[in-house]
Amino acid sequence: MRKLLVANRGEIARRVFRTARAMGIATVAVFSDPDADAPHVREADEAVHLAGATPAETYLDIDRVLDAAIRTGADAVHPGYGFLSENADFARACLAAGLTFVGPSPEAIEAMGSKIAAKELMVAAGVPVLGAEGFPLLVKAAFGGGGRGMRIARTEAELAEALAVAEREARAAFGDGTVFVERYVERPRHVEVQIFGDTHGKVIHLFERECSIQRRYQKVIEEAPSPAVGPELREALCAAAVAAGRALHYVGAGTVEFVLDPSGDFFFLEVNTRLQVEHPVTELVTGLDLVELQLRVAMGEPLDVEPWLRGHAVEARLYAEDVPAGFVPTSGRIERFLVPPVEGVRVDAGYEDGSTVSTFYDAMLAKVVAHGDTREHAVGRLVEALAGSHVHGLPTNRQLLVSVLRHPEFAAGRLDTGFLERHDPVRLGTEPFDPLHAVAAALAGQAARRAAAVVQRTIPSGWRNVATGLHRTRYLVGDREVEVGYALGRAGDRIEVDGTALVDVRVWQATPTLVDLTVEGVRRRFDVQLRGATAHVDGLGVSAVLEELERLPEPGSRVAAGSLTAPLPGSVVAVHVAVGDEVVAGQPLVVLEAMKMQHSVAAVEAGTVAEVTVAVGDQVDGGAVLVVVDGAGGDG
Repeated sequence: MRKLLVANRGEIARRVFRTARAMGIATVAVFSDPDADAPHVREADEAVHLAGATPAETYLDIDRVLDAAIRTGADAVHPGYGFLSENADFARACLAAGLTFVGPSPEAIEAMGSKIAAKELMVAAGVPVLGAEGFPLLVKAAFGGGGRGMRIARTEAELAEALAVAEREARAAFGDGTVFVERYVERPRHVEVQIFGDTHGKVIHLFERECSIQRRYQKVIEEAPSPAVGPELREALCAAAVAAGRALHYVGAGTVEFVLDPSGDFFFLEVNTRLQVEHPVTELVTGLDLVELQLRVAMGEPLDVEPWLRGHAVEARLYAEDVPAGFVPTSGRIERFLVPPVEGVRVDAGYEDGSTVSTFYDAMLAKVVAHGDTREHAVGRLVEALAGSHVHGLPTNRQLLVSVLRHPEFAAGRLDTGFLERHDPVRLGTEPFDPLHAVAAALAGQAARRAAAVVQRTIPSGWRNVATGLHRTRYLVGDREVEVGYALGRAGDRIEVDGTALVDVRVWQATPTLVDLTVEGVRRRFDVQLRGATAHVDGLGVSAVLEELERLPEPGSRVAAGSLTAPLPGSVVAVHVAVGDEVVAGQPLVVLEAMKMQHSVAAVEAGTVAEVTVAVGDQVDGGAVLVVVDGAGGDG
């Protein structure tokens, strides 16, 4: 293998490039229009723009990807995960073009591409599977994964709607709307086993991973080994996974996923015929480079490893998403991206300062992974890295990750896939309000205005120059308005937040980027990044985003009462109401599609539809008004 094209983007492309470089293999990137300046494009030895395809279709265009490989003289293709990684036609096309496909055979991909056929094969191999008797039932896409095309039906009345929604989502995400049902296990754990096979018939396992912390059926935190798995269960799980691999004559990296019920029984879910997002935790506890193993197996080398577990590893997926709004993916420019260096912590990131997160692809920014001698040690290192991270420019799930990792149930290893249903993600994912963050923002803002002043830099900026009067600044923090008043002088510093005086507070230093405060004898430092009216304040392990409010806002600058707005940019795929319809609170009115997920916009209260501003097929920006509902009281 001399030159490797990675048919993917973001952090996984960079991850594969890193190992290829270490092995002396040249690298080729492909990219769409939105990714022209992405880090993975710069890091490759060569890069090919897949011109002509739409951004959403670029990395799915088999012909253009193969043409890029041929034009650059690549002799191998690594599909990463997602996109074409589990597409049997792509694997066949690579082989037909004389390229080495870094993955299993097209036949193995095809066998596992349909979850229905996969279950039948596992039954024949003696691997336990779930039936489809009684309620609750889980509706699942037959061709796909990642939580898309999945819905729970607890009653017969819910089943029809669950089937319809799952079918629509599956068709949009995977191009095939086939779905099936199986028994839904209450409070299950999601445990998976990493397997590897070579071209000489050998199949091994690299132990298990726990992936039970999920939202919308998508994994958020993973770890290895599982805190629920002891030696006997580990032996049974891994033996079942190897049996599955042998039944497939499996070659390369694969993952056999299981559901583990509270009694300790486990059942087959699916085989992912690719490298998993969470593969770093396995690398850290085994000391193996799984991408290197993939490449060596693809070159025909036999597997010659004897893995053993060493310590514990935990991975957190850092997403660009608004957790309090319901895990809504967000897009925009990342002004600052910093995860502090912490011993034992690895960061696999697809973005950096100045990168743009588009609406066309998954919203994962990075994987932050920690290793330690014990589970507690690894979790502590991961919390340190996440709590000290600075990601500015768009909302993230950073606080949710930190809150989950600090939760007593997580610390005790009492996990299941319903963790974020039992524990309010809005509360866990909302940055705690600390008035000192607002003070730091106000003081940094004043320092910036003073520095920019042409004359009289010693006079406080604002409406008044009276030294004894408080300078007042108002901020919006989330949905909360906060007012900071301050007067700084030799006689002492006077500071108020929402009219309440903060006593024993002294300002030591205030610059546009740094504020030092001493509160009751304790000195605290805040890092402040000012961008227009927005202040990003990091300190005390908490980040805050504060929007300075206009003193005299433009009349009519707010949307009309009763307006339901788009939570993010996307396309309208369904409109369920018309003008004059009566609606009830919680009733879905409009469905948007963005980042391959469907997002339902529901009525906040009962009322009458006064206006519908969109139609199916429309593209809308975040914040655009979709529907206006006059409330039951008649005043919106």
